[in-house]
Amino acid sequence: MNEKIECLKGNLIVSCQALPHEPLHSSFIMGRMALAAKEGGAFGIRANTKEDIKEIQSQVDLPIIGIVKRDYEDSDVYITPTMKEIDELMEVQPEIIAMDATISKRPGQISLDEFFHEVKEKYPNQLFMADCSTVEEAVHADELGFDFIGTTMVGYTEQSKGDKIEANDFEILREILAKVKHRVIAEGNINTPEKAKRVIELGAFTVVVGSIITRPQLITKSFAEALERK
Repeated sequence: MNEKIECLKGNLIVSCQALPHEPLHSSFIMGRMALAAKEGGAFGIRANTKEDIKEIQSQVDLPIIGIVKRDYEDSDVYITPTMKEIDELMEVQPEIIAMDATISKRPGQISLDEFFHEVKEKYPNQLFMADCSTVEEAVHADELGFDFIGTTMVGYTEQSKGDKIEANDFEILREILAKVKHRVIAEGNINTPEKAKRVIELGAFTVVVGSIITRPQLITKSFAEALERK
């Protein structure tokens, strides 16, 4: 692992993403968002699309976890689902590329095992992160040889419906940490400083925090809904 990656240990990664239907959708804005995150103490950025990543790279010299979110009609997988998205990301060479590593079939009914083998063959020196939703998926991704195992998809898939990453003092995370040999990145619904601190205490290599920092419409909504309940 290079020095930039080692600097992530015990520190914060901020997810700077805005999808086309969101108010802040703009590579320029995501670049500034990343700069603000760096000023606030972030050690890394997670970003979506080569355009956003290129702009972010022009603003900050931080390691980036790159993804491309894209929907395909024949698959539920939308985080870096095919080689097309991998190739796009390799044009800007983020330090880490993350992909869906759940049991769901990829477009064309390709399994994770087939896809990951193909990707590693084409880009043997690239670091990859597995976005998982269950302990079993995390263990399988670890065995496949992903460099980082993430909890990104917990609660977002059919097989993890109702699960919460923070439940029972991060029980799912603790089980993953006990069963895998690669570094674990805690991500998904970690929406307070206390939760971020706790996952590092439990042994996560680093922690990704997104919406609670970078999606003002959702932050505003939480305040507005609290006032509605008064």
